[in-house]
Amino acid sequence: MWFGVGRGRVSVAIVGVIVASLAWAGPAEAKRKLVRKGGGYNPPTAAMVVDTKTGKVLFAENPDASRYPASITKVMTLYMLFEQLEKGRYSLNSPLKVSAWAARQAPSKLSLQPGETIEVEDAIKALVTKSANDVAVVVAENIGGTEQNFAAMMTRKARSIGMSRTTFRNASGLPDTGQVTTARDLITMGRAIQDRFPRYYGFFATRNFSYDGAFYGNHNKLLGRIEGVDGIKTGYTRLSGFNLLTSVKADGRQLMAVVLGGRSGASRDRYMAELIDRHLDRAYAGNRTAPAIIESQDTASAASEEDQAPAPKTTAALQPKQPASTSAAAAPAPVQTKAVAPAPTPARVAASVPVAPTTTPQTKANNAATTTPGSWKVGAQPVVRTASIAPKQAPVPPGWSVQIGTAKTETGAKTILNEARSDAAKVLKGAVPNVERASEKAYRARFAGFKTKDAAEKACKSLKKSGYDCFVKQI
Repeated sequence: MWFGVGRGRVSVAIVGVIVASLAWAGPAEAKRKLVRKGGGYNPPTAAMVVDTKTGKVLFAENPDASRYPASITKVMTLYMLFEQLEKGRYSLNSPLKVSAWAARQAPSKLSLQPGETIEVEDAIKALVTKSANDVAVVVAENIGGTEQNFAAMMTRKARSIGMSRTTFRNASGLPDTGQVTTARDLITMGRAIQDRFPRYYGFFATRNFSYDGAFYGNHNKLLGRIEGVDGIKTGYTRLSGFNLLTSVKADGRQLMAVVLGGRSGASRDRYMAELIDRHLDRAYAGNRTAPAIIESQDTASAASEEDQAPAPKTTAALQPKQPASTSAAAAPAPVQTKAVAPAPTPARVAASVPVAPTTTPQTKANNAATTTPGSWKVGAQPVVRTASIAPKQAPVPPGWSVQIGTAKTETGAKTILNEARSDAAKVLKGAVPNVERASEKAYRARFAGFKTKDAAEKACKSLKKSGYDCFVKQI
């Protein structure tokens, strides 16, 4: 096996040394390391590797323990959408209407506006790359009428393919203590979507996506870096940790692997690389012997029973408010834990990630409850906090700027700036967020105030690693 980086390759012998030195730490060791660094973030972990051709389990760590799926949820959202395409109810260029509820979803998102439409193909790519929460709700409402009804449909579908310990409450994976799964169930979901929709599964290999003048890179950083990786989805919330479901096809072998509860996107990716390196050669290289995962026809009983899987142990939980549903098939009430934080308004509920420290009492309190230790992590889904939702438009100082994207509204451009600051807080410290109107339907998002070209290029380089198609310009 080879570890591919760009066009160059490094032998496994070398990578093995690197990976071994950066190996995934067990919960106790991870806690000790974080305590020494002044942190304590240690989400519950789980992992599993399955030989896709035989169905044989090659590795398992807490495979049936209840965990939060985060944005890996969107794989089931796409499963439901692919099913509509297969049945001819939609085509790739069918328009999906955006509601006010969908537009209010917290980032990561495309900043769609109520009343507009997005084509199915763009919706698929937005979910795969940007992991757009507003798009997930658009898909849910267009198929299920309401997001609650769609979540109930997702749960029934999960039961029908053997995901017996999974319950969905929303289409995006935003925090809800009743939305739970297991490593084994996620492996089942990944294999099922490959078996059922080979025509559409290739979308998960999409490396980048352009929409309405903005450029989005895939959060899955292993695509193009490890030979054979063809998807499928990352996820992150404060409660779940950093998650990744991965498919690998190389040397006639196939794996489906999942890592849940990473302390950072980088450590999660390293652990997944190690699992692939360790187990790919053990996979069967002959013809497939495992039967395809098919849906059970007895879904009615699954809908009525809808087993409640226990929520992972936690000391805090965020639950997004749901709009009132008029559907008779609304999802069951979420499971409650002993300590449930007051539900924020829908526009601000989000998967929490670390924020730059501030000095106000309010933001100090927020950071104490939700800040992840360490620097910004690969694969995280940036979150806009109330304290930073609308950067003030300061005068543009002379020097160098970094343009990171465009949007069709000023609000959309500000959202891009907030997400970029979340992704690269360190290199953007002191930079001035600025929105420049380029035309009636285009607003440029940029950071100004860099005194030297080198400083601007350093920031741009860091942003590119998070999927931003930025460039440097002198003001």
